[in-house]
Amino acid sequence: MSDSPFIFEATMENFQEKVMEASSTTPVLVDVWAEWCAPCKQLMPILEKLAAEYNGGFLLAKVNADEQQQLTASLGVRSLPTVILVKNGQAVDGFNSAMPEGEVRKMLEPHVEKMGEQESPYDKAQRLWEEGDLEGALTILTELNQQNPDDLDVLIDLAQIKAEQGDLDIAEQVLDSLPPEEKMQPKAKQLAARLNLLRQAGELRPISEIEATLEQNPNDPDALHELAMQYALNDRNQEAMELLLRLLETNASYKDGIAKTALVELFEKLGNSNPDVRTYRRKLYTLMH
Repeated sequence: MSDSPFIFEATMENFQEKVMEASSTTPVLVDVWAEWCAPCKQLMPILEKLAAEYNGGFLLAKVNADEQQQLTASLGVRSLPTVILVKNGQAVDGFNSAMPEGEVRKMLEPHVEKMGEQESPYDKAQRLWEEGDLEGALTILTELNQQNPDDLDVLIDLAQIKAEQGDLDIAEQVLDSLPPEEKMQPKAKQLAARLNLLRQAGELRPISEIEATLEQNPNDPDALHELAMQYALNDRNQEAMELLLRLLETNASYKDGIAKTALVELFEKLGNSNPDVRTYRRKLYTLMH
């Protein structure tokens, strides 16, 4: 039994008080598990870690399915593990399989507030990355990956940083190793688009040289495409998308329609939530129709 004040064993006798009533002030995550359940044992350390990290933002109630058969049945449990998030006496979310830490976090975030804790290792890695400290972010993410190799969010972030450091082969190996369904997720698509851009970088002329070409011929298709790729690599994304639209307007068939392909890849790199992506998707649709 954990010594944490945020984790307790739930029973038929204490469930009403410690889960249903307590959830009116603090969300309670109910974990129904069993000793013989391997996925339960994979999941439990993740839940305990998050309970400690959230520092009282939620309580973790463990229900031993073998010892608490009546309670397990009353909860409508059909498979193990089963996790139910209770808030204000109502089940508001949950899942019934072993989930990676990143997915559990996503489930908790809309319902649970962190309570005065220091920033999590993952959040710190993201902050360092945004600040340009790639080595610092890489160190933290590597440790998180060793602790939980199944967390694909961490794995993809590692690959992104490796790609930014120039180790494209390692990043490509990570991308290739992802399950097919994961490759269709936004973060994996962003990684694939970033890798494609970076692989083109060595073939591109310097920005100043390309801009000089465009001063002489504003519709030079090679220069428009090259400069758009350089801008995208340097996170001048709006300018890159503007140039690709210009290329599409002036020479849509250039290199078998590479302007449209590059635009779509840039959309993937930035993600659908980016406001510029929404704007330029509409512009692309208008142009194509």
